[in-house]
Amino acid sequence: MADRRHRAPSRSVPPPQARDKLAFLLALVPWLLEHDRVTVQEAAAHFGVSDDEIRSSVSLVALSGIPGSTSTYQHEDLFDIDWEAFEQDDEIAITQHVAIDDAPRLSAREAAALIAGLQYLQALPENADSAALKTLVGKLSRGASSEPSQLAVAGGADDALLQLVGRAVAEGHRVRFGYLNSRGELEQRDVDPLRVESIDADWYLRGWCHLRQALRTFRFDRMSDLVVTGSPIEHDASEVRLPDSLFEPSEEDLVVTIEAAPEVIGLLADYIPDGALTSEVGDRIRTTLRVSHYHGLKRLIAGMPGTVRVIAPEQARRAVAEWAAAGRARYA
Repeated sequence: MADRRHRAPSRSVPPPQARDKLAFLLALVPWLLEHDRVTVQEAAAHFGVSDDEIRSSVSLVALSGIPGSTSTYQHEDLFDIDWEAFEQDDEIAITQHVAIDDAPRLSAREAAALIAGLQYLQALPENADSAALKTLVGKLSRGASSEPSQLAVAGGADDALLQLVGRAVAEGHRVRFGYLNSRGELEQRDVDPLRVESIDADWYLRGWCHLRQALRTFRFDRMSDLVVTGSPIEHDASEVRLPDSLFEPSEEDLVVTIEAAPEVIGLLADYIPDGALTSEVGDRIRTTLRVSHYHGLKRLIAGMPGTVRVIAPEQARRAVAEWAAAGRARYA
């Protein structure tokens, strides 16, 4: 066995707990199999642990396995390593492994679905050039039971606008655009863009509105003729508190009375203002919502068919009814 007295001392690392040790081994073994033969120092640098921790873990792996039909451990039931390389050259090479190939693997369809989701995430401004997402896509492609279908996430109508707004957020430049407010009036807005967020297929810009002198949320499909100005923003995310909830009440909000099945009330929590009067009407719950415009209300109600009914005002009832009628007419 090689004399290790001349090796550089390992970094001082607190001993891991049993659960952490198991999680580490579950990550270490597939990595070693993927890299064929690596040094102890390379593995330690990759996982951010001490050299001695890697040596201890590899020794433990070599004592692990699954008992065979005799309920005792035979040589082929255990992991094994190239001990000569490990003890003399500090190299790790797994020469025998068990159970790893028997682990459940994603089907080609499951992997393709996950890859599509990752491609969507890669399109978001905050994930541009994310090495972690690219690596994960590669692992999913290689780790499926068969080759996943080749697919791509199609761009939406908001993609060009998303790129412009994302650039403005990254560069800290003010944007100017026309905005259709809740009353259907087109207003010119100058906004310091702070964050881009999405709910399902809808995109929103959160920023400081110079017209209202307050934080506002703007929906992409109500914005028009957006330009990125050369003016730097006056309010940034460090001085403007962005609430956790995407929708914050404002004086411009529209109040709508609805009746909903009890099981969907929780899904409407973001729209129900604090102190809203709530009562039972038969098997339904009557309460009020605050929405920025009726277009958003239409989409909200359409997403809960048969469980939510608009009671008042009449303009809201009419907007939702016309939306539903237009949708039904397309199937005629």
